[in-house]
Amino acid sequence: MAWVTPDVTLFLALSCCLLIIFIRIFWSCPALVGVLLLSVRVIDAVTDPVMGALADRTQSKYGRFRPWLLWIAFPYALFSVLMFTTPDWGYNSKVVYAFVTYFLLSVTYTAINIPYCSLGGVITNDPKERVACQAYRFVLVGIATLLLSLTLLPMVDWFGGGDKAKGYQLAMTVLAIIGMGMFLFCFASVRERVRPAVPTHDDMKNDFKDVWKNDQWVRILLLTLCNVCPGFIRMAATMYYVTWVMGQSTHFATLFISLGVVGMMIGSMLAKVLTDRWCKLKVFFWTNIALAIFSCAFYFFDPKATVMIVALYFLLNILHQIPSPLHWSLMADVDDYGEWKTGKRITGISFSGNLFFLKLGLAIAGTMVGFLLSWYGYDASAKAQSASAMNGIMLLFTVIPGVGYLITAGVVRLLKVDRELMKKIQDDLEKRRTNYRELSELQELKAAESVRKA
Repeated sequence: MAWVTPDVTLFLALSCCLLIIFIRIFWSCPALVGVLLLSVRVIDAVTDPVMGALADRTQSKYGRFRPWLLWIAFPYALFSVLMFTTPDWGYNSKVVYAFVTYFLLSVTYTAINIPYCSLGGVITNDPKERVACQAYRFVLVGIATLLLSLTLLPMVDWFGGGDKAKGYQLAMTVLAIIGMGMFLFCFASVRERVRPAVPTHDDMKNDFKDVWKNDQWVRILLLTLCNVCPGFIRMAATMYYVTWVMGQSTHFATLFISLGVVGMMIGSMLAKVLTDRWCKLKVFFWTNIALAIFSCAFYFFDPKATVMIVALYFLLNILHQIPSPLHWSLMADVDDYGEWKTGKRITGISFSGNLFFLKLGLAIAGTMVGFLLSWYGYDASAKAQSASAMNGIMLLFTVIPGVGYLITAGVVRLLKVDRELMKKIQDDLEKRRTNYRELSELQELKAAESVRKA
């Protein structure tokens, strides 16, 4: 349980508030916000795989990934606070400050999050236990989301006393301390139990080449890219759907979204129940088929039938979250497959690639939402939207995510790390570990015998 908690609180707070701070700084040139966010994504293309490779090469008594939680917890918390500290400088100086602090925050986030996520592949080699770990993780994500939605802005008001900048800084300080404490608790409580069957000492360049020999890794990168888009598109369109299509208030929208979060928590736990009985690939595939059908059907439901829409949205979110624990557990399974096929365990690089494609998918989905809203004629300043804009919002909430789920289901079919193959892989890797230990012990005995005779 210690592994599932640390990345939730601080990351969610950062996600909620960064745009607010950027708008405060860049109010006279909003385009700079896009430049800043895009430039960091470009940097991620380099730092993510390099961080994965560094973690793979870490040798310590604590393992390969745990030490990074100890080393980076404080810098990550520090730069989180500095990012929400707005100095009383001139405009140009503030822009430089924002770029520098956001860059340092992104680097430290990469340095702590990639080892943290990689732990999911080394704390157990049991595919069912991996699903359970991820299920608990996503339940806690839901709890943290609900708590932050209820407490973050009141904290800002309470600490700030009318000064928003001070309020955000102090609220983030509290959350940064909590987040740092959780990372340190995770470091102290978790153990890395899965070691490479046969240790290798290859250089970083060859690791980057060898990871591409893992055909299942290449396919799960595609799955990561596709899997994140439908949910993010619907999430981005939810507020528009509730306020414009349903004609409800923003307070109702908050309750509507919160109910969806509760549904997602239930979906996370259902993932474990379903995979205890059926292969996770089958559950992943059929859940996405059901989501595709359900999402497209949602387009034809009467948005003014509030009770029905709320109930259906709740059910939709239960279904939507079932694949999330499966997806993250599959990343660990694919890492096992890579070791089985190539003889090298490259966990850090494997997970860093998935995290980069997840960020890429979020960027693509966000761009799609903005482009399609503009395409259909959405006008944020209008008192009423055109029929075209209303239809566009409905499509973004229903049919477009439905098509995304269908594409995701097709990509799932490309994966072959099913229950039977994973059992064979685990058995083979355990034999390799046993053979390696026996060979090492034999070599040590021979060396000791040589020393004794000498």
